[in-house]
Amino acid sequence: MRTVIISRTDAIGDVVLTLPVAGVLKELYPDARVLFLGRSYTKEVIGASRHIDGFLDWDEWKKMSPAEAVQAMAATGADTIIHVFPSKPIARLAQRANIAVRIGTRNRIYHWWTCNRLVKLSRRHSPLHEAQLNLQLLKPLRAKDLYTLEEIATYYGLTPLAQLPPEIAALPDPGRFNLVLHPKSRGSAREWGLDNFRELIRLLPQEHFKIFITGTAGEGRMVQSLFTEFPFLTDLTGRLTLGQLISFLSRADGLVAASTGPLHLAAAAGIHAMGIYPPIRPMHPGRWAPIGPKVRVFVKEGDCEDCRRSGDCHCVREIPAGMLQDYLRRKGQQ
Repeated sequence: MRTVIISRTDAIGDVVLTLPVAGVLKELYPDARVLFLGRSYTKEVIGASRHIDGFLDWDEWKKMSPAEAVQAMAATGADTIIHVFPSKPIARLAQRANIAVRIGTRNRIYHWWTCNRLVKLSRRHSPLHEAQLNLQLLKPLRAKDLYTLEEIATYYGLTPLAQLPPEIAALPDPGRFNLVLHPKSRGSAREWGLDNFRELIRLLPQEHFKIFITGTAGEGRMVQSLFTEFPFLTDLTGRLTLGQLISFLSRADGLVAASTGPLHLAAAAGIHAMGIYPPIRPMHPGRWAPIGPKVRVFVKEGDCEDCRRSGDCHCVREIPAGMLQDYLRRKGQQ
């Protein structure tokens, strides 16, 4: 195998949990060139992994004619493609580009004629973590059957590249625990709620914690009441590119968020990643917990099926801020 394409064209958190696929490939085939086919907004995440040699922009390829897209894929020189995120157009494209080894799951009917290496894999009912499921697709390439979460944490290869503006690089306080709060999720996860974040801020003494709020500019407007009530907070909403967020997280001590991309980035960066989750399959932490050396998830015990059809999840909101305060106090004293 000389050149392999990893195809994952969905959200940031999904892409972060796919980066270990590149790390394992580099371990199995040190001389192989690893390319990542993804969405344009995930480019900075993909580029931050030292295991990935190039980025292919699916948003640009979608604008091409079918013949042009086939030519673009063939021009990569890839002899292998791994369809981590199933996509019928991409599967057909790889087949038409005559990529020799095309790996996909058996439970997608179109993979039966577009792929020539099929892996028996059902994500919906599996007890495995998402990152473990991703690595199952490497079985045809001589990867082992199962990687532990501890092993997977060593395969991110995250190396922040984006330079921070001097005024932002100087913000972390070496004398305090630098805590990033990411209250919103752009609808991708069940949110803890501003009232809980507000209570957590009240519980954390300013002499021991410096608190930053991150998110998009639009999310910053949604949480404006926090800055009004707590003027000591540092507002980073709308001020960081995705690459700069990775660089800033690598300088922070911890992050609190729901199951979002920044939570997975924090775990991959090796800082304290504290995730707030519902106990609903398949959104529960058994499937989507962050993976890293300093991970802690908070989830209410018991059933939460009445929240399944509602984006407003009481089982998440009922996780007390005091539980996070206790954990943070211990970590802040270490």
